[in-house]
Amino acid sequence: MRTTQELIELKRDGGEHSAEEMSRLVQSFVAGEMPDYQMSAWLMAAFIRGLSLEETVWLTDAMSRSGERIDLSGVGRPCVDKHSTGGVADTTTLIVAPLVAACGVPVAKMSGRGLGHTGGTLDKLESIPGFRTRLSIDEFVSQVRDTGVALMAQSATIDPADKLIYALRDVTGTVPSIPFIVSSIISKKVAGGASAVLLDVKIGSGAFMKTEAEARTLARELVRVAEVLGLRASCVISDMDQPLGTAVGNALEVREAIALLRGQGDRRLTSLCRVLAAKMVAMVHGSCDESEAHAMVGEALEEGAALEVFRRWIAAQGGDASIADEPSTIVLSPRRRTVEARAEGFVTALDAERIGRAALALGAGRQTKDAPIDYGAGLVLAVRVGDRVAKGQPLAELFAADDALLEEGERRLRSALLLGEVAPESRPLLLEA
Repeated sequence: MRTTQELIELKRDGGEHSAEEMSRLVQSFVAGEMPDYQMSAWLMAAFIRGLSLEETVWLTDAMSRSGERIDLSGVGRPCVDKHSTGGVADTTTLIVAPLVAACGVPVAKMSGRGLGHTGGTLDKLESIPGFRTRLSIDEFVSQVRDTGVALMAQSATIDPADKLIYALRDVTGTVPSIPFIVSSIISKKVAGGASAVLLDVKIGSGAFMKTEAEARTLARELVRVAEVLGLRASCVISDMDQPLGTAVGNALEVREAIALLRGQGDRRLTSLCRVLAAKMVAMVHGSCDESEAHAMVGEALEEGAALEVFRRWIAAQGGDASIADEPSTIVLSPRRRTVEARAEGFVTALDAERIGRAALALGAGRQTKDAPIDYGAGLVLAVRVGDRVAKGQPLAELFAADDALLEEGERRLRSALLLGEVAPESRPLLLEA
């Protein structure tokens, strides 16, 4: 049996681990027997040398078994999950989860917080007064069974290896590794107990995958590893060159999600939500294909069934469900500013990453891991790529706690929004579905 040092040397020299060796690496690290400096050395060796598909599967499996695994058999029906690789104004979970549940398919999801310029679903939901994201496993399973949808923060006992390993990846320059990204995402999904998962891989300026080749490789590996580990998986690749919705910021995005569920939402966001929801329904419903699922989703949205599930979901987790009828009661930051065009022309770019950083500067995200969030801060875009604007026309409305934050937010927003004399070529929302 190789020692930990020998396992590091094996990967450093381009060798491959066995399933038993990968399991031992993860178990010893979680147990505190393998120090951070040795895991950091192994991570860098694996980052440089790469992991085979088999090694990625074994790493993912070991991580998923590093703590408790949720058993959703008590729900009585197959459950579905979804995952987005992160973006700006990506409010899909708040819309898709009740839509899918309204079609009779339970949604069981663990979510995370904002990371860098990307927003986090937990932060968005916590802008709703009273909403609880800390659920016990028993509460989570019961709510999925009784309400049809539940969302919880990852607990310390579920996939602890992922949290520990990611903390080291973040400080050792080993985050952008496809095998590590795959193992992080899929290990949590396997531990979460759902029967199927839909993966939304983002591509563009606001995404972690900047090129189509990177996005397609990640999508392929996510599906392969999930299926080897017994999880039904499907993947879409969607554009994140400009923000998905028009609202960027926690409370603002909740308001936009409610507007969409009430039939008043942004067309770009609505279009993707319908596609995602239909795919999730078709994956586990058992008696309909994707075309029939699209019809079911449309009916649930148009007849108000999804909005009613949203009400029940918010109430079940302690939130104020009256926001479904009065979203304006969600408190926004007190200082506001309308940003106007200084010239006329066509909007040729709305750089999603820069817009996400503008919202961060306004107070909508964390500058450091433990920093507080101003849930009411952010911005609402009034234009889209391809729109023609006149001088003085509103481009966006900003929300922040004070004027100094508004100044910085406006500066960053203007650097993200480009005007030109010629309309840009349109970019498809879905590159693969």
